[in-house]
Amino acid sequence: MNVLTLKLTIREVELLAALASDQMFRREFIDPKFPGYRANQGDLALGKGLVNRLRTLLTPPSAKKPVVIERVA
Repeated sequence: MNVLTLKLTIREVELLAALASDQMFRREFIDPKFPGYRANQGDLALGKGLVNRLRTLLTPPSAKKPVVIERVA
């Protein structure tokens, strides 16, 4: 896998996350209604993961909640 480094402002990342989220919504719920549409589940999952990563970058460290795992006996 190749890695690309890109410098963006916070506003640019916010806009990119919003646009990508809108596109994923369209691909998941609107496009399948068109005749002949063929979904690519791999791309859809990759896109959703990317949107989640972008949103995580935008969450301030103080707002991130710690993960608590409880063991049930």
